[in-house]
Amino acid sequence: MRVLVTPTSLSADRDHPALAPLRDLDAELVFNDAGRPLTSVEVAHALVGVDAVIAGLDDFDAAALAGADRLRLIARYGAGVDNVDLDAAHARGVAVTRTAGANAAAVAEMAIALAFAAARGIPILDAGVRAGEWPRGRGIELGGRSFGVLGFGAIGRHVAALARGLGMRVSAWDPLLPDAEMAAAGVTPRALDDLCATSDVVSVHVPLVPTTRHLLDATRLAMLPPGGIVINTARGGILDEEAARAALDAGRLHAVAVDVYESEPPSASPLIGHPRVVSTPHSAGHTAEAVTRMAEGTVAAVIALVRGEEPEGLVSARRAPR
Repeated sequence: MRVLVTPTSLSADRDHPALAPLRDLDAELVFNDAGRPLTSVEVAHALVGVDAVIAGLDDFDAAALAGADRLRLIARYGAGVDNVDLDAAHARGVAVTRTAGANAAAVAEMAIALAFAAARGIPILDAGVRAGEWPRGRGIELGGRSFGVLGFGAIGRHVAALARGLGMRVSAWDPLLPDAEMAAAGVTPRALDDLCATSDVVSVHVPLVPTTRHLLDATRLAMLPPGGIVINTARGGILDEEAARAALDAGRLHAVAVDVYESEPPSASPLIGHPRVVSTPHSAGHTAEAVTRMAEGTVAAVIALVRGEEPEGLVSARRAPR
């Protein structure tokens, strides 16, 4: 069996213990040497003769899959599958799995860390001290403020619990869940626009699908209370970057913190370089613990394939996973 391993974190750590079970099966492991997610053309070339993929953020579109005659499994190293053409995969009989929840704690902690960094302007203070200056911060406190969670899946629930622990008033919006389920978790269920209008901090935790693209557009950003903060650790296309930049420039937002961008790397993003934007390189889910859990989950899916068993985390086409 030939297995393509594309996540940059695993390709840089080829002896990771989580990969050992595949080597025990005498699987041939092929790694991504590019140091970045692969393009559709690069994926198509890499898939030749491959039976299964442990897939990072590479472009697995219909064109990339067209010549993958031996491919039977795409095991996503992470929760999102927006980079995989599910219809094309299923039409070719290729199973798609994801490691839902494996990086939930990591992403949730990063969202809260970004909220602190944005509220207090930590990157600016750090840069000033490094430059020999002694800047005085004029940040804001989070305790007692309102915190809105967009999407109440595994990550959203974890973020909500952390925000509540800070003494914040937490509300949530999730069209796929009954209000009673969110209320039972200790948060106030709200309609989307109501959440935006009542949240000092809004944190994004929904998948990127057609209905969530630019979910936070100029109209909804204008609904936030003056001095609001937006955190996005989900997918870049959910936040309208041009609208967010305009809201910052107009003084309506205190800060924006983003780990994800509409185009990555974000060389043309209007948010990069703004003094009230905290930027990180799509790294929220990359802790040592999360990497191990994601690697173990994807390896387990490949082993299930070898054994003729149904792997965990199967994704259905035409349905946005949570």
